[in-house]
Amino acid sequence: MLLGVNVVLSQEINPSKTPPLDSFKAGEWFEYRVNYLFFKASYASLELKNDTINGVPVIHAKGYGKTTGLARLFFKVEDHYESYFNPKTGMPLRFVRDIYEGGYTKNVVINFDHEQNIAVVDNKKTGEQKTFKTQPNVQDMISTFYYLRNFFPKEAMKVNENVGINM
Repeated sequence: MLLGVNVVLSQEINPSKTPPLDSFKAGEWFEYRVNYLFFKASYASLELKNDTINGVPVIHAKGYGKTTGLARLFFKVEDHYESYFNPKTGMPLRFVRDIYEGGYTKNVVINFDHEQNIAVVDNKKTGEQKTFKTQPNVQDMISTFYYLRNFFPKEAMKVNENVGINM
């Protein structure tokens, strides 16, 4: 299976004027198996559940991926991703990335403030915290999948059409 995302043009979406998010719901999960030639190389999973952050209801998407079998002997991957997003707008409130990829590691938590258009990035490895300006309707790596499913259903897409997302 080959999965690609090509982001080239931008389409402004106003989440306050969009229909409710109904293309997914808490309780769903996906598991992807990746093969290289005849070998099982890795798998990745995504699951959704209802949760809260500071008393605010959110959808909690958890992603996990790792290499398996012989591939793991040569290049160990163990990736954890989490996104907490608003169940009405699809806008992320928090994103967690904790990865190990062949010795390369990253462990960050990003908190989004959509009213101020900022993201506060907390680097758990270094203890540094930085604030960045964001564009309206910014998404993270996981919330993007669900955002696209709701606002760009496959029936409305044309072959080779590109959709822009702020990440």
